Amino acid sequence: MQFLLKQKTILPGFGLSLGVSVFCLSILVLLPFAMLFWVTSGMGWDVFISTITEERVMAAIFLTLRLSLYATFTNLFFGTLVAWVLVRYQFPGKSLMNALVDLPFALPTAVTGITLATLYSPNGWLGQFFEQRIAFTPTGIYLALVVVSMPFIVRAVQPVLEELQPELEEASATLGANRWTTFRRVILPELTPALLMGTGMMFARATGEYGSVIFIAGNIPLVSEILPVIITAKLEMFDVQGASAVALFMLLIAFTILFIINAAQWRISRRLEGRA
Repeated sequence: MQFLLKQKTILPGFGLSLGVSVFCLSILVLLPFAMLFWVTSGMGWDVFISTITEERVMAAIFLTLRLSLYATFTNLFFGTLVAWVLVRYQFPGKSLMNALVDLPFALPTAVTGITLATLYSPNGWLGQFFEQRIAFTPTGIYLALVVVSMPFIVRAVQPVLEELQPELEEASATLGANRWTTFRRVILPELTPALLMGTGMMFARATGEYGSVIFIAGNIPLVSEILPVIITAKLEMFDVQGASAVALFMLLIAFTILFIINAAQWRISRRLEGRA
């Protein structure tokens, strides 16, 4: 007679730690989302559609998504470049530059917004040199989103670059590959999962950013009004269901994009493991 013995893990306490983790995740994340669905479900499908398709709401949704994508693609290039410089080169002030990357994390978002509005206002230190206004326009929103989302891609790519062995690039060069081929065939495949993860976090942060944007956006309806401002305005008018409907719609869009990015990241990681 054979007895099936339960295999124990090396580290004890897995059951307890898993239970505590699931409980905390449910209380802090799942429960608020469930309440959002519950409040929105009480308004009916027709009212939900009419709330989402309001001209002012649709303009804010398209503006938020468009500028979030612009900021994400901008940081995808410049953030990766910053990570590359921090990892591959030694220069005076490197530690200071590395610390400045985390500055948007440390500063309150309101401070960031006030600082950007002061710099880029028509009579600001930098804004006075531009013929077209930057502050209180969609361009100002774009700058704010770039600033607050850049650390995500830098910190996602930097550890991967640190683990990437320079000998692989040297071997590629000895085999006759130029720099572009080495980057495309050797470096980029290793960076792709980290780039996708950083892209997802950047986009999620940009779509939900409020504190740093409200001071530089101008909040002009149909021009420079972002979606979080719409939600706040509905709450100030005690339209809780309308605010919940807009928030739920934006949540579904962000979740869909994050799901696609995570699925692509999983497929690429499995492909890389198969090659190894």
